[in-house]
Amino acid sequence: MYAAIPAMLVYHFYGGVSQTVNILLMMVAGLFVNGPYALITTAVSADLGTHKSLQGDSRALATVTAIIDGTGSAGAALGPLLTGFLSTLGWQAVFYMLVVGALCAGLLLTRLVIAEIREKLGYVDEVLASEPLLDERR
Repeated sequence: MYAAIPAMLVYHFYGGVSQTVNILLMMVAGLFVNGPYALITTAVSADLGTHKSLQGDSRALATVTAIIDGTGSAGAALGPLLTGFLSTLGWQAVFYMLVVGALCAGLLLTRLVIAEIREKLGYVDEVLASEPLLDERR
């Protein structure tokens, strides 16, 4: 997610060099912006579907999936609204909005990434303490 920030800034500053450069930089920025979103909406839902704490509880799984999908839909609805408002200030403001959005998303996901890495390294008790709803002992 953090790679989207420099990709968008490079596109903003160098996207007007030529049509070829514009296309290449747009593809790179799209990869770093949409790639994490696609992983979050699909892989996280699938991963939660196989988690032991949600086995047999289809309502809980549906709720988690709806929250993930609904958050993405809210962002898809608010993004163009903010873009239309900020474009009156110039396209530079739009790119800075995208950078701030990517930074916020990265900061919100960093805690989860660290918890998952710690779990993979064997620090299970600390991960469960920070995620009580995922504790299998509940």
